[in-house]
Amino acid sequence: MNIGKYQTFLKVVELGSLTRAAEALGMSQSGVSHTLNSLEAELGFALLVRGRAGVRLTAEGERVLPAMRSILNGFNQLGQIVSAIRGLDAGELRVGTFTSVAVHWLPGIIKTFQERHPHIDFKLLNGDYHDVEQWLQDGSIDVGFVALPVRVDCRTLPLKQDRLLAILPKDHPKAKLDRFPLSDIPGEDFISLLKNSDQDARRAMELAGVKPNIKFTTKDDYAIIAMVENGLGISIVPELLLQGHGEHLKALELFPSARRTIALAVPEFAGASPAVQAFVEHTRRWVEARAHES
Repeated sequence: MNIGKYQTFLKVVELGSLTRAAEALGMSQSGVSHTLNSLEAELGFALLVRGRAGVRLTAEGERVLPAMRSILNGFNQLGQIVSAIRGLDAGELRVGTFTSVAVHWLPGIIKTFQERHPHIDFKLLNGDYHDVEQWLQDGSIDVGFVALPVRVDCRTLPLKQDRLLAILPKDHPKAKLDRFPLSDIPGEDFISLLKNSDQDARRAMELAGVKPNIKFTTKDDYAIIAMVENGLGISIVPELLLQGHGEHLKALELFPSARRTIALAVPEFAGASPAVQAFVEHTRRWVEARAHES
């Protein structure tokens, strides 16, 4: 078993290109191609189909990909355990997150974590709730920030109850209200995230028995804020997302009120590497400290 060949294969799959994988790995393109050819020869079947548009997995490649990821995950965990036993603090931590945490929490969490663990490298993947759950399920990340409940099998640690707020243009007739009634949603042009990403707002409206008049749909949280600021409609977003973005719109608490629960998720905490366990505990303390400050 050659771990290096598996690492090269997974990097090609991740980047979708032999050229980009070669640059990321510090190898020549011919070196990457030779490594893949050698791996395919060992296995006895093709893993990738090469074309002008890049590469794609064969059916056989799709089948072996999860097992290869699992082997590399175990290899990385072994290295971190050995480092911890030797008194070294080294390894790579793969973290999946969504926009509001990536912007407003993660830089501070990583900065203070690296003050204690300066030799831990980070690989950060940013997407929506659906993306993070998929990464947890297929082993692409070691730990992920999620909104509860999750639809994958993992251990979760709740971190914060984050209010959901209605956001309106500043000159909207209802901008002077103290709270925005969810019952008024159907009468407004509504700007929504994609269905896979919009669990928070959709759940709040479903509980209130209202159906929005969706005029625009996007995957970008900050696009929603910009569209509201330009008078294209209203929306419902988490409070954390609005930090530093409330100047040109009006944010109102909902009636009835609604919240999301931000949590950390780990596929199997008991078997997690020392780096993962240290990151989980550090994040819990970091969020708790800021809750006391606010």
